[in-house]
Amino acid sequence: MIQKNISLKPFNTFGVEAKTKYYAEFSGRNQLFELVFDKNLRNEKMMILGGGSNILLTQNFEGLILRNTIPGFHIVDENDNFVVVRAGGGVVWHDLVMWSVNMGLGGLENLSLIPGSVGAAPMQNIGAYGVELKDSFYGLEAMHRKSGDLIRFSNSDCEFAYRSSIFKTHEKDNFVITSVEFKLSKNPTFNVSYGSIQEELDKMGVSALSVKAVSDAVIRIRQSKLPDPKHLGNAGSFFKNPTVSKGSFEKIKNNYPDVVGYSQADESVKLAAGWLIEKAGWKGKRIGNCGVHEKQALVLVNYGGATGSEIDDLSNQ
Repeated sequence: MIQKNISLKPFNTFGVEAKTKYYAEFSGRNQLFELVFDKNLRNEKMMILGGGSNILLTQNFEGLILRNTIPGFHIVDENDNFVVVRAGGGVVWHDLVMWSVNMGLGGLENLSLIPGSVGAAPMQNIGAYGVELKDSFYGLEAMHRKSGDLIRFSNSDCEFAYRSSIFKTHEKDNFVITSVEFKLSKNPTFNVSYGSIQEELDKMGVSALSVKAVSDAVIRIRQSKLPDPKHLGNAGSFFKNPTVSKGSFEKIKNNYPDVVGYSQADESVKLAAGWLIEKAGWKGKRIGNCGVHEKQALVLVNYGGATGSEIDDLSNQ
């Protein structure tokens, strides 16, 4: 059902008030096809919305917003070592992660508690604590918005990069992701070297690693540093970590010995944006109804009543 003049405040984790001219949800591919090719709406601008956790609304949307609610996930292939699971694009990301953890399947545990939906996850190749979606990604299906054809994308087809994919570059706005498949391990190896995972595991008294233990540690860390969007509007980490040349990093380190950096395969160094923002004196700073979170400088927050433009201005500052 197509609704008119709908508030988008419940559908974005910043809790920003904005309206859309038209709004509809789709829970299947046929419904999506009918909405995209509705002759009464073909001249309207269109935007696909997932969990609303990676978006900042700075004005009303003069067009049609389609929200992906395609449900369900199930195993589509399995052998002695791996399981391939297919999830609908509208599935809550953390629900899928918790299913994999409860099944003892490895691959997604470091990505616990990331807000958003499964369908949106490949778009920016979500990542946390040394793991990215591409590491467990097997394939996806997406509908081409102009032809209506259902196209399958492999890992290489998606051209994954740091917080990027083909769906953010030269295929931007051309596809709607309807389902995603992940290859999960029955005999997982664990990545606990990034951030403070090992430290948290030690606090928990964990001696034997498991998928659940790593997931629990990640959840504890995130809950201690990141605000819950249900109580304080935010979109998680707002900024990408910048990369600099090795020479530039050494110059910075001479002046700031405690600088945080991670060497990359191309010999560049990825800096921790949170460290940079904190060093610049912005951590915990409030301007009007928005500000930088007091516990995590990467996170911008809406204290209540902030507009998208105010948050955008803060991010630029």
